[in-house]
Order: sequence, then C-alpha cells, then structure tokens
Amino acid sequence: MSNLKSSLSMNRRSLLKNMVLAAGATAAVGSKTAIAGTTDKKKPVLTVAHITDVHIRPDYNAPERFKHCLEDIKKHKVDFFLNGGDSIYDASYDSVKRERAMELWALWDKCLETISGYDVYSCIGNHDPWWKAPEKTDDMYGKPYVVKRLKIPARYYSVHKNGWHFIILDGNNEKISLDKEQFDWLEKELNSLPANTPVLLMSHYPILGTTQVLEGGGHSDCKELKDLFWKHKDKVKICVGGHNHLYDKTLYNSVYYCCNGAMSGYWWEKGDKHSAGECYNQETPPGYAILKLYADGTVENVYYAHGY
Repeated sequence: MSNLKSSLSMNRRSLLKNMVLAAGATAAVGSKTAIAGTTDKKKPVLTVAHITDVHIRPDYNAPERFKHCLEDIKKHKVDFFLNGGDSIYDASYDSVKRERAMELWALWDKCLETISGYDVYSCIGNHDPWWKAPEKTDDMYGKPYVVKRLKIPARYYSVHKNGWHFIILDGNNEKISLDKEQFDWLEKELNSLPANTPVLLMSHYPILGTTQVLEGGGHSDCKELKDLFWKHKDKVKICVGGHNHLYDKTLYNSVYYCCNGAMSGYWWEKGDKHSAGECYNQETPPGYAILKLYADGTVENVYYAHGY
C-alpha cells in the first residue's frame, strides 16, 4: 500500500490574512494529517505541482495574482506542472464570443511565460472548449482547439518520468466519463506497463471521493475505473482531479483519490455566504498541490493555500 501525507499548509501572509477573516477556517487550513508510515527520510524521485481550475480572467487582478502563485510554486523546486483543466474563466457558455475566448487564451499564454522553462502537462476542463463557433469545422470549435492552445499531444495521453507513468484523461464526455475509445486505450496502457510501475492519473473531474457527493461533478464511470484499477493494484497509486474547487483526499483499495482545490478559489472573487474565508469556496481556500513521488510508489499530496 502506498503512503500519503496530505495537509493544508499556508504561507505567513495567508495565515495572517485568514486569522483576521475566520479563526475557525484558519484552524482547518493549518491542520496537518499524516498517514501511518512517513517518507521524511527518503528522497523523492519527482516533485510535481498540481494546479487546477485557474479560470484565468482579466478582472479581479487575476493574471497578476496567478503569476505570483506560479512564482511561489517554483520555490518548491518542482520538476514540472500538472494542469487539471478549466484553465480559462469560460469559453463554454452560449453568450461567449470568439473575441472573448481569444482574449482568455491570450491571458493564459501570457501568465505561463512565468514558468516558461517548465513542462506543463494539461487536461481539458469543461469550461475550456468554445462550442458556439458558427461551424464545427471552425478552427476554434471544441476540444481540438483546446489541445492546440494547451500544447498537449491529444485530448488524452501519457508521459513517463523517472520511473513514474502519468496518464492524462478526458472526462468531458456523456455523463462525465471516458468514451469507449479512451477506456480501451487506458486498459491497454495499463496492461503494457511492467509490473509495479507506479502510475498517477489526472482527470479534470474527481474519479472517486467526497466532493462529488457534496457537489456532483464526478466521473459516472467510477465503478468501471475502480474495477480496472483493482486489476492493476500494483501500479495505480493516485488519481488527482479538480473541478469542484474543494479539497478532498480519499483512500480506496490502496489508491489515493485527491480532489485538490482551485487555484482561483471562488473564481478569484471574494466569495459568498458559504465561504469560510475570503476567496474560499466553502471551506477550501484557493491554492495548489505539491506532490512528492518516490521510487517505491509512495506519494505525498500537500495542498497549499496561496493567499493572493
């Protein structure tokens, strides 16, 4: 069984800010939970940033705040970034025009110049594709344009790094699921890996866990995926997702399912009556996760509230 240490950590500025906002929320954010068996004395083979639900937009000073976050992430000495989708604020609503979608993607490109020396492996979020093009043959229509803008090889794909295998999925299909072509590919991908190869899977939507019970928005094919992962229990170690802007860690059949909170928190806005603090979505502050991956398949997922 892999071991995972998961916590919500805060920098000093964010801690002070939230002490003023909500003492109860600060206590929750500052707490730290460790699973039995730590990895403190071992050196990870990879340190990876997981950002998701950036929802970049021109207002609320979001671009500058996002760039500050990226600078902070670099201080963790990460090897590369996993981007969990919903990179732009929204291209999916009926009212969105071509010019707006182009503006948002231009902002995304500008912000990512901050980490121009890093590889970024992204998946497609439900708010990324523009569906209101006049024709389906339009260059900007749908997922292919998002693949192009995110500079990824396809809507689902895999990469191998330092002994770990990373599988990036596209759950933007009927009832939030993998289409048959993709599921068959995933099955073959896992079958092709040597025994005990540690695997991390990323989908925009949480595959399993608590947040979809509270909010919906989870994979409807979670049972089929769970069954597949059981067949490869020597390989599949962790699944990371986002979408719900809530933080959750679930362990099932020795696989960790981490729904990490949104970089944008409450979409870069102040929040609402359910927000435990400024920019929180319910009890989850805006932030990002840092994952440490070890050669033996052990993994740590630590969530940091960024405070911008």
